[in-house]
Amino acid sequence: MDNVIVVGAGPAGMMAAIKAAENGADVLVLEKMKQPGKKMLITGKGRCNITNTAEIPELIKNIPGNGKFLNSCIRAFDNADVQYFFNELDVPTKVERGGRVFPVSDRAADAVNAMVVRLHELGVKLRVESRVSDIIVENNRAVGVKTDSGKVFPGDVVILATGGASYPGTGSTGDGYVMAKAIGHEVTPLLPSLVPLELEEEWVSELQGLSLRNVRVALMADEKKVTDIFGEMLFTHYGASGPVVLSLSRDVARLLAEGRFVELMIDLKPALSFEQLDNRIVRDLEKYQRKEMKNAMKDLLPGRLIMPVLDGAYIASDRMANSVTRAERHRLVNVLKGLIVTVTKTRPISEAIVTAGGVSVKEINPKTMESRLIKKLYFAGEVVDVDAFTGGYNLQAAFSMGAAAGNWSVWNEED
Repeated sequence: MDNVIVVGAGPAGMMAAIKAAENGADVLVLEKMKQPGKKMLITGKGRCNITNTAEIPELIKNIPGNGKFLNSCIRAFDNADVQYFFNELDVPTKVERGGRVFPVSDRAADAVNAMVVRLHELGVKLRVESRVSDIIVENNRAVGVKTDSGKVFPGDVVILATGGASYPGTGSTGDGYVMAKAIGHEVTPLLPSLVPLELEEEWVSELQGLSLRNVRVALMADEKKVTDIFGEMLFTHYGASGPVVLSLSRDVARLLAEGRFVELMIDLKPALSFEQLDNRIVRDLEKYQRKEMKNAMKDLLPGRLIMPVLDGAYIASDRMANSVTRAERHRLVNVLKGLIVTVTKTRPISEAIVTAGGVSVKEINPKTMESRLIKKLYFAGEVVDVDAFTGGYNLQAAFSMGAAAGNWSVWNEED
C-alpha cells in the first residue's frame, strides 16, 4: 500500500496518519517539536474543546474563513464521528454550554495521548525533532520530503499538516507556507484570528480584568456597522479580549490591513430599549437624588465603568443626580447603548489562537484535500486558508481535513 509521509503531528496531522494507517498504508510522521500535539495541549485553556454539537450548517457558519470549502470533508467526518473517535480511544466526552465538547477529564493531554497511542498501535513511525524544509516534487508529483539536516525521505504521498503561524512556541512557525509557496502554491495573506485587540482610550487600562457579560458589541469601520455579536468581553491593560472580541478579531485584522478606521460600539444594556433604559435611569436618579452621579450609577454599572460612561455623556461625576436634565439623561442612555472604543491594532499573530490565511482553497480539492497543482500532495489543518470561531470549530475543521487527507491519500488510485 502507499507509503504516506505526514509533515506535522498536530491534530490534523495525527488524524491523517491514523486514517491512512487504518486503511493499510505504511505511514511516517515527521514532527519538528520534541513531542506531538503541543498546540492541541493548550486548546480550550488546556481542556481541549475537540468539537461542537451544532448541526453541520451551523458548524460551517461558525467557520468564517472558507467554511463552505469544508462542506464535503465535514460531512464525511462530522462532529459525531469526532466524539465516537475519541470515545473509542477511551476518552469519554461531555457537552457543555454552547454545544462545546470536552473530554470528561478536562485534560487536553488525554486527547493527545490517546491519538499518540493509536498511532503506535497502528505501527505508524513517529519521528520528533525532525524539521522538514522541502517537499520533493518530480514530474508534477510529490515523491518525498527533505529535512533541514539534508536527510531525504522518499514517499508515494505527502500530507502537509504543519499548522499556522500562531503560538510559534508550539511549533506553528509558518514552515508549511514557505514549502507550499516554493512548489508553486498560492498562500493568501496571513492575519491573526481569535486574537485580543489593542485600544486607544487611556481609561481602558484602568478597567483591566473587568469582564462584561451579556453585552452586544458592534464592529464599526469608517463609522459604518460591519457586524455585531452578543456575549462576553474582557478589558485588559492594553485593550480588550474575551469571546466576543476574539470572534470579531478576524474581521478587525482584515479591516485594519485595508487601512480602515475601526471602532467597537458596546451596548452595555442590550436587553433594554432606549425608552426602557431611560425609565430605569429616571428611577435611579430619583432613588439617589441627593447623591453625586458617580454614586447614583452604582446599581446600573460596575464601579470602574461609571467614570468612562459619565465622561462619554459629558456629565461631571460630582454632579448631583437631581440636577441632571432630560437632554443629559438621553446622552447618558446613548452612551450606555453605544460606548465607543477605538481599535489601533490587533495583538501580534504570535499571540493569535489561529491564523487566518494560508494555502489557497482554490488550489485544493475540497473532497480529498489533494493539491490541484501537484499530484499526491495533500493538505490538512491550519496550513490551509481556513479559520473558525472559538467553540470547538477549529479542531473540528482540523480533524475533518485530516481524516479526508488520510483516507483519500490511500483510496485515490488516480495517477
